[in-house]
Amino acid sequence: MRIATWNINGVRARIETASAWLEKSRPDIVCLQEIKCVDEAFPSEPFERLGYNVALSGQKGFNGVAILSLLPLEEVRRGLPGDDGDMQSRYIEAVVSVPDGSLRVASIYLPNGNPPDSDKYVYKLAWMERLRRYAAGLLALEEATLLCGDYNIIPEPRDCHDPAVWAGDALFLPRSRAAFRSIVNLGWTDALRSVDDRPGRYTFWDYQAGARQRNWGIRIDHILASPQAADRVAGVEIEDDVRDWEKPSDHVPVVVEIRA
Repeated sequence: MRIATWNINGVRARIETASAWLEKSRPDIVCLQEIKCVDEAFPSEPFERLGYNVALSGQKGFNGVAILSLLPLEEVRRGLPGDDGDMQSRYIEAVVSVPDGSLRVASIYLPNGNPPDSDKYVYKLAWMERLRRYAAGLLALEEATLLCGDYNIIPEPRDCHDPAVWAGDALFLPRSRAAFRSIVNLGWTDALRSVDDRPGRYTFWDYQAGARQRNWGIRIDHILASPQAADRVAGVEIEDDVRDWEKPSDHVPVVVEIRA
């Protein structure tokens, strides 16, 4: 099976790009972030025409997450537990049946947190603590699970083109990286790093200043695998050629292959 994560940066603006990529790459499951529309405005028909079932947690104008799946989606959960007052659409999960049981998949759009001296950073850290607690509970289920998404975290210096440039950014601050490690250290595996230890493996390039042409990128889109899923990781691909297509997102798809 091939499971992908992609911050699409506005699904209605990228529908032609998304359709072309789905036809080319043909992942079994796709976790989308930043769809930037309410559920009713989501362009489901082109995806359904390609054979995908759709589960949504949209929001007007910004945020919003979705899961597309060639397999039926079951046990759909919308919203990250832990704060009933949080109205931002940043989390959705579902279960699909596979030959040896089930696979649980989540699409995550973690808060950016900038500027760091604002309530946005407080919200980011609080959201990550909620995710840590919930991720611990998921591990207790002892299921094959993938937490896929735009984490807005640069885990290590090798995950950005120039650490000095990002030193004061919420994506790279020590507290942010420590919060990410606290989730991984529960027993989750960074799928890419389990098969590829090279520096310079980026998933995001800004639209400005020729960042893509200069390869001034960062790795902030991650797939975390539970032990039951990590044992089955056969490979991970960053499909960075999509960044050079017409009307691209500033992120590119990351695809993990899981042995059936």
